Amino acid sequence: MGLLALVLGLSALIVAPLATPAQAAQDSPAAQAVHGRTFRVATDTTFAPFEFRDSSGKLVGIDMDLIRKIADIEGFSVQIQSLGFNAALQALNSQQADVVIAGMTITDQRKQVYDFTDPYFDSGVQMAIAKDNDQIHSYKDLRGTVVAVKTGSEGEAFAKQRAAQYGFTVKAVDQSSTMYEMVKSGNAQAVIDDYPVLAYGIAQGNGLKTVTKKEPGASYGAAVRKGENKEFVAAFNEGLAKMKADGSYKQLVDSYVGSGQSSKSAPASRPGFFELVRQAFPSLMLGLRNTLAITAISFVIALAIGIILGLWRISPNRILSWIARIYVAVFRGTPVLVWAFFFYLGVPQLIGHRISIWLAGALTLSLNSGAYLVEIVRGAIESVDVGQMEGARSLGLTRRMALRRVILPQAVRFATPSIINQLVIMLKDSSLLLAIGFGELLYQAQQIYAANFRVTETLFMVGVIYFVAISALTWMANMLDRRLHR
Repeated sequence: MGLLALVLGLSALIVAPLATPAQAAQDSPAAQAVHGRTFRVATDTTFAPFEFRDSSGKLVGIDMDLIRKIADIEGFSVQIQSLGFNAALQALNSQQADVVIAGMTITDQRKQVYDFTDPYFDSGVQMAIAKDNDQIHSYKDLRGTVVAVKTGSEGEAFAKQRAAQYGFTVKAVDQSSTMYEMVKSGNAQAVIDDYPVLAYGIAQGNGLKTVTKKEPGASYGAAVRKGENKEFVAAFNEGLAKMKADGSYKQLVDSYVGSGQSSKSAPASRPGFFELVRQAFPSLMLGLRNTLAITAISFVIALAIGIILGLWRISPNRILSWIARIYVAVFRGTPVLVWAFFFYLGVPQLIGHRISIWLAGALTLSLNSGAYLVEIVRGAIESVDVGQMEGARSLGLTRRMALRRVILPQAVRFATPSIINQLVIMLKDSSLLLAIGFGELLYQAQQIYAANFRVTETLFMVGVIYFVAISALTWMANMLDRRLHR
């Protein structure tokens, strides 16, 4: 019996090390609670080196690599939504997302609303100026200047605390790349941002230089809704601890902000314009495809709304007429962005069910443009000479038959140029959907220049693509218009 126990004990010692890390993780209560589950993770769109897209279009960075690695260790899956920092928080609040990881500073104020994981990065802020600026060397030299910061960041809080002391004005914007362009263009004289973000941007050649030492700052953590997803928090903390213990955490962070400046943080050489075009072309074409698709879908819906409610607008039925009037007043009197956020972030809270970003985008564009098409249809019908209706009625046609066979064919000819114009406007308005993370053309451009900081060249390419697309669309629409007039 003693010999048997000895053999079993030795077998256990031999077999135990053969267990895979995933199997070992699944033995823990935290891993068991999340095993096989999928968590919707909202993040920023552009916050290199924590989240940005590489040349292949994949979302990478410290946050992204970390959450994927922990998910692999603990046995759960993640669906990452690149929305922007403020939109990510709104998505979390509206239950469109389960987790936010976006270089989010852990503060006492935020702890009242969210539960945080253990800190995974200790941050701090620095000040940077244009590379050719020799006038500013410290905070004392900022009097009378404008300092750019990122909305909701630790740099913004730091700058606002010292603005009165040093006499500078704080200008908050949504993206790090925008801050840097403001400094280079002279619209701001300095930028205060998280030190790893500045270090990454300078390594990429963003045209800035740091002039102050790193100020001690707070820590970053992943956030969930207060009192919810405790299993995720426990699993994240466990996975993070394992990564720190085996050295993979340090290796991950150093690959982006390490002193050695690895290939992830500094390119071997700055590509020329045509090489940049080659690298950006696949992502920009994906954005163009999404732009054209959402515009086509929305235009069909908007045109149907415009025709139906346009007829209601001139209907002798006062109820139908007032419904059309109210619809037009509401959607023409409110900004497109308000409806984009409402449909994507507000409606899910009202109905208790998430809405896809395509549906939210289509509703936003179609309902907004539909209001203008209602008035276009109404104006076109009323432009037809009243004698046409009287003549048709005198021939024995009912009002409905006269409208369908006599008035509407003529109204179509009057309305076509304005409808074409509205289609072009809708195509351009689709760029506003980047605010909710829809992957249209300008959104893809932001992903590109957030990683390489080639803002001017990237926006030039976007402008050319928009010009070609709109010119082609206008040409085809005018061809149709000429056929109708013929």
